[in-house]
Amino acid sequence: MSDLLRVRIEQYYATAPLLFADAERFGSLRLFVRKTPGAPYYGGPGHAQPTAEMSSAVVAADIARVRARQRELGVPEAFEWLAEAAPTLRARIEAAGLPVEERPLMALDPNHAVDSRPLPGGVTLRVLTSDDPALPAALALPRLAFAEEGTAVGPAGREELSVVADELLVDGTVAAVRPTIRAGHKTLIAALASNGTPLAVGHYHPANDTTEIGGIGTLPLARRQGLAAAITAALVNHARDHGVSTVFLAYADDTIARIYARLGFRPAGSTLLIANQPARS
Repeated sequence: MSDLLRVRIEQYYATAPLLFADAERFGSLRLFVRKTPGAPYYGGPGHAQPTAEMSSAVVAADIARVRARQRELGVPEAFEWLAEAAPTLRARIEAAGLPVEERPLMALDPNHAVDSRPLPGGVTLRVLTSDDPALPAALALPRLAFAEEGTAVGPAGREELSVVADELLVDGTVAAVRPTIRAGHKTLIAALASNGTPLAVGHYHPANDTTEIGGIGTLPLARRQGLAAAITAALVNHARDHGVSTVFLAYADDTIARIYARLGFRPAGSTLLIANQPARS
């Protein structure tokens, strides 16, 4: 990873949540606290990064303070950070009893063109608006996709999608996302069947000229049709058309990484670490 790319990714993780949250400082750490309804954020290193010179007791106390504040807020006791930005933090998070998962990063060369991918017959891509009738099901889709990991075709289809979409309407998730889309802070693209059912979805949140692409999932019943690649390519090109130059993503599975590699993504030499982060897990 070039120094410039690393700086941009670190700045993105440090600033993108501030579109929706305030940052509260706890010594060497900070916690993003949402100022609007939506999925909760996490704790992570502040600008004063935990280093080998900091005593374990100091950092352990900061971790405990963040977790206490998260319990007070009623949100998961979650952390997220770049491994290279705080190399000693993982051991201290694990010592506090939280399991840590790794998500390697991949990025695109800004000069690499990403061509659109072919779609199955009857399937179309659409950038969803805040009042799009497909929005509830599109937001529900990743829950089904990530519940059945991998790329194998699974049983979950339109009926299961409808059930989860109704749950998200009732619990306020859909209502919380609408203003974010309306303000341009979140772009959601879906691959839709001819009957309007979302078959695959993904999103990006831009901050300055950088974005992470995420939430890419395919309805298990619709897998093995190239939909994830088509969504990823569409997100890249939409982001670039709207002023984004640095595009990166995190992945959990080498099989998925190969899809991104075929589009031109290359290892970024950095790893995202997450602990008890439902949105990432």
